[in-house]
Amino acid sequence: MQGKTVVITGATSGIGEAAALALARQGARIVFTARDQAKADALLTKLKDANGSAAHAAHLGDLSTIAGTRAVGAAIAAAEPKIDVLANNAGALFVSRGETADGLERTFAVNHMAYFVLTNALLANLKATPGARIVSTSSDAHRAGGPLNFDDLQAKQGYTSFGAYGRSKLCNIYFTQELARRLEGASVVATCFHPGFVASNFGTNNGVLAKGVMRLAQFVALTPEKGADTLVWLASSADAPREGGGFYDRRKPGAMAPYARDRAAAERLWAVSEEIAARA
Repeated sequence: MQGKTVVITGATSGIGEAAALALARQGARIVFTARDQAKADALLTKLKDANGSAAHAAHLGDLSTIAGTRAVGAAIAAAEPKIDVLANNAGALFVSRGETADGLERTFAVNHMAYFVLTNALLANLKATPGARIVSTSSDAHRAGGPLNFDDLQAKQGYTSFGAYGRSKLCNIYFTQELARRLEGASVVATCFHPGFVASNFGTNNGVLAKGVMRLAQFVALTPEKGADTLVWLASSADAPREGGGFYDRRKPGAMAPYARDRAAAERLWAVSEEIAARA
């Protein structure tokens, strides 16, 4: 990874931070997004300690809105003519249903539309870089919500936090599959992965109870470093797959729900996502 540029979202904590530091230690230059200047500065300090020879960079922005994601994408695209790796990793889980400024259910907006909008904003830069890779954080939880209901993508009926989260992770798989088909003939490889159950700050945006649950879970959960291992492998290893569209778990093809292989659903999600992004 010496001299390569890695763009990563969700890098200020958890597996995103662990992956960013691991890739920096391998010689990569890390460009990341953040919502908070203090957290961005803290990670920049750690990255400098990990690889002081690289000019790591942070871009502040709100990936919960299409305009915010598009603005961050445009800024990164202008600053980075070539991108070796894009790691779509930012994500969230919400106990109660809410909507973003775009009128989208928050889980769908953050966990799927941010991946979709940012990747498309940076696609030309990735295509300009031989051997570029796109790695998206999905989850085995894609089984939790069942098949996508295209008549209720925004979960207005019967919302449950884990159901919405599971469907967003299914969206990540569909996004990766359709992106890989659209990249046929290019040298860019798009994959996604399951990090496992990781001890991190994930879900603690939901209040005191969620924070307490996560503290207890840390006794049985993976460390962020172990959770980031497959991401780092897909982003950097010569042994990582050279064909796109796959879902991986512990560096091996992961088990997917039968409906996660639905090509028509993947194509439809892409078309719907384009329509949503165009309206914003």
